[in-house]
Amino acid sequence: MDLNFTPEEESFRSEVRAFLAEKLPKHLSDNVANGKHLSKADMEEWHAILNERGWLANHWPREYGGTGWNAAEKFIFENECSLANAPRILPFGVSMLGPVLIKYGNEAQKRYWLPRILNGDDWWCQGYSEPGAGSDLAAVKTSAVRGVDAQGEHYIVNGQKTWTTLGQHANMIFCLVRTDRDAKQQEGISFLLIDMNTPGVEVRPILTLDGEHEVNEVFFTDVRVPAGNLVGEENRGWTCAKYLLTYERTNIAGVGFSVAGLRRLKAIAARQTRHGKPLLEDPGFAARLALVEIDLENMKTTNLRMIAAAAGGGVPGAESSMLKIRGTEIRQEILALTRRAMGVYARHFTQDMLDAGYDGPQFGHAFAAAASAQYFNNRKLSIFGGSNEIQRNIITKMILGL
Repeated sequence: MDLNFTPEEESFRSEVRAFLAEKLPKHLSDNVANGKHLSKADMEEWHAILNERGWLANHWPREYGGTGWNAAEKFIFENECSLANAPRILPFGVSMLGPVLIKYGNEAQKRYWLPRILNGDDWWCQGYSEPGAGSDLAAVKTSAVRGVDAQGEHYIVNGQKTWTTLGQHANMIFCLVRTDRDAKQQEGISFLLIDMNTPGVEVRPILTLDGEHEVNEVFFTDVRVPAGNLVGEENRGWTCAKYLLTYERTNIAGVGFSVAGLRRLKAIAARQTRHGKPLLEDPGFAARLALVEIDLENMKTTNLRMIAAAAGGGVPGAESSMLKIRGTEIRQEILALTRRAMGVYARHFTQDMLDAGYDGPQFGHAFAAAASAQYFNNRKLSIFGGSNEIQRNIITKMILGL
């Protein structure tokens, strides 16, 4: 593929920049730039702005409310949003469930659920990981037993999910459940949509080290789910799961986030000094900065190629694992260098400083309060979505046949 943008694509870049300059609320971009916590209302506000323009589901086909953009346009949009400090598009409904419904859902499911994802009627979360089934998702034990009563066919769900990101805000969860205990692990799994307001669903918070309520445990006790909420075939949900994970791993790679993070890092290193000179001129620091920038440029190319393959109807396999590994390692290195560049200022952490309304004393650069919090929080990047060790196993199996 030609990696040079065409005049039409450069014109599109100008259109995106103009849109962001006009429509991106300053309070949102300031909070993102300074590493502040975003509220549910903040995220919903940005989703609504993008949806009004028709740009929320930029990788969906036009017939379902998408943009029909090509790979380069998607890449440009995501990078420009990151550089403008726009909030991320939450992936669970738009980037994860949406593509699964479009590919494997029946027409009734598409007509009902896809518009609700776009207009914000539903906030989705992901029910994959369990206490004994993280990277090894084929080991899920949450059960769904099919039955019939006066109200029709249904499943009774029992079990537990964990690390459910932003589940405290969600009204819906898509889950991997075991519907055949006697089948081989991957063959006895189904993909089920569950209303979080159903009796028997309980959400318990897991607080992270920075005091943030980001992840949760979700418990299911005799939860009744209509059989019509099954996506794809019963006991064939692993096919949906693998397809979804290619989108999740691409999103976790976060090329745009790394581009924005590198720009922020360079700005900080230009202001911070060591032995009377800008940190950018320190040989050791400059060498690490140059290496991560080279890696990021290489990853940009890989990302473009993978998105182009998906746009042509392909389903990335080992490529998404490669992108997930390198993307997460690059983001972690940028955050490590940012924390190093802050020096002693990165040591100071007060949870209140990350709240959007904080107006107390600042210490050093405006991003200093978030430097350590983001560094430690994002150590998880190389674990969730399938740990990087598991991704290396996938690569060796799919490419080397080992």
